[in-house]
Amino acid sequence: MSRNAALSKRGEDNRMDIADHYALKTGSAPLASGSFAALTVQSLGILRIPSGQLGACDPFIDLEQPAVVHIPPGDYPVRVTIADVSEDQDGSHTREAYLSVILSDAEPATVGPAPGPGGPSDEGAFFGVGVDAGTVAFVDADSVARCMPAGGTDWYEDLYDSGEPDSWFSVMDADAPLPAGLANIVMPRATAGENVVLAHSGWGDGFYPLLQTRAADGHVTGIHIDLRVVGKFDEDPADPTTANEPPAPEPTPQPQKKSWFARLLGR
Repeated sequence: MSRNAALSKRGEDNRMDIADHYALKTGSAPLASGSFAALTVQSLGILRIPSGQLGACDPFIDLEQPAVVHIPPGDYPVRVTIADVSEDQDGSHTREAYLSVILSDAEPATVGPAPGPGGPSDEGAFFGVGVDAGTVAFVDADSVARCMPAGGTDWYEDLYDSGEPDSWFSVMDADAPLPAGLANIVMPRATAGENVVLAHSGWGDGFYPLLQTRAADGHVTGIHIDLRVVGKFDEDPADPTTANEPPAPEPTPQPQKKSWFARLLGR
């Protein structure tokens, strides 16, 4: 059963300066620890969304039941924002901060919760992605049934972790054609290049909000999975190694302490 759900309160007419939102940004951004991380942006190629049903999920758990955001059908660039969280800022420890589908080259002006499959989320809620296998992905939700192996095939044993060089785990672990931890994979039964774009999920498992950015004229410029690496949270964990680690996923909406993301949404 999918754990993708609606969660968290937000202000009804909230707006914010895009300078506080670091998806697709370079430069530096604050972490929960109070230090700053250098950011880089990595291109992951093109994602095919012929149905206009953009699915966001942990692909090893919920590929058949992703959270869905409706967008115009088409082919879109996907990028991942990488944060250098190493103490010396020497690139020795990096984490994925955002996975983003780019709908427009226009400069983003505002950010807020992405709409659910029925349109804007209910008042006081936003949609997100539940992660249990340390990975997030974007996919055309309508293409999965057509392009993944038919019933009777064990996707995990035969596709994800078969031990072969073309298994999804092997492709993600390889250093090429994309850096390790990232992959752009054509589904096995695809007839027109239908694919899945994957990235490790920042600090690991958790529940991650889906955001949308808009240009000054209001049109949507991108859909982003916020992996909660970037941002100053009110929590002050005793263990600095888990300072940015998101909470464990919950099966139903749960109240949370006020955080950077909560302040962003006006909670």
